[in-house]
Amino acid sequence: MPDRSFLSWPFFEDRHRTFAENLEAWCEKNLPVGHSDVDAACRELVAKLGRDGWLKPTAPDRANPSPLDVRTLCIARETLARHDGLADFAFAMQGLGTGALSLFGTPEQKQWLDKTRAGKAIAAFALSEPRSGSDVANTDMTARRDSDGFVLTGEKTWISNGGIADFYVTFARTGEAPGAKGLSAFLVPAETAGLGVAERIEVIAPHPLARLSFNGVRVPASALIGEAGAGFRIAMSVLDVFRSTVGAAALGFARRALDESVARAATRELFGAPMAELQMVQGHIADMALDVDAAALLVYRAAWTKDTGAARVTREAAMAKLYATDRAQAVIDKAVQLHGGDGVRKGHVVEGLYREIRALRIYEGASDVQKVVIARQVLGAQ
Repeated sequence: MPDRSFLSWPFFEDRHRTFAENLEAWCEKNLPVGHSDVDAACRELVAKLGRDGWLKPTAPDRANPSPLDVRTLCIARETLARHDGLADFAFAMQGLGTGALSLFGTPEQKQWLDKTRAGKAIAAFALSEPRSGSDVANTDMTARRDSDGFVLTGEKTWISNGGIADFYVTFARTGEAPGAKGLSAFLVPAETAGLGVAERIEVIAPHPLARLSFNGVRVPASALIGEAGAGFRIAMSVLDVFRSTVGAAALGFARRALDESVARAATRELFGAPMAELQMVQGHIADMALDVDAAALLVYRAAWTKDTGAARVTREAAMAKLYATDRAQAVIDKAVQLHGGDGVRKGHVVEGLYREIRALRIYEGASDVQKVVIARQVLGAQ
């Protein structure tokens, strides 16, 4: 039984505890799904999550709009990740992919939210490029104005849900000013002429990823999200909300690794006694539990701070993502060690966790970049 005592912390309200309990019950019945066909699995997960109402927190209800609740998003990602990394991915991308629409979209653009919340459309966030990952201001892709809209030309890469998404929130250079101030965001349906999948990308923990080509992709003026030149601010605002949730997913992976290790230590015998009686094993378990609780405190502090009215949580979110993802890597590594040969056997739970965790230290701001962000926040406050 996973530790749920953290739900009694003052960060949470009764609605969060009820949500966590109900989602846990749903996960036990529905997860994991088969991963032999990743595209099909993701489509199935989005459809199931939407059908049963679990995608509602990823975007506001247009009929009764309210701000995104980051604590709910974090609880969802932690719970889903503990059961199935691909389920976490499917949930997360519905939120990240629609974040710009949720925060800055027009009423017409927000019609997509009805579909994504119901699991009837798949969203994607097209920001990274071959020369600009963490350095968003270095974006090369252009959006040239024409008489009745824009023409997008360039490439995006490492795009989650690439190849299966129904639309892409895409960032391109419109040139209002140099660097970050000359970017804009656009809503681009997947069937738009000139938009193609140049390459499907395979990674150690399979997810739908692709390099996209935009060859003279023409979109109407109504495709512009927010104001022209506001793309960098839009992207950072979205990441400010969802960066903490990456830490929550890492926390879910770490909790599962700890649970598996505790069960292993209690049932496996070494030298005529349970592993749990060995002091070295006890030391590993203690370190893992400490890392899990410390990560949870940082993740839910960031989420609570955002939910209680902070305009930006750049520092808190960066700390949460950096610490939770790095320490989850350490927790899972210890779990592999405690499982011995089973820990590296393909198909074992901790072997899967070992592959899943690594990407979280890279996407939505690599660990080294988060250190720069934190340092600048601290130095700027002096």
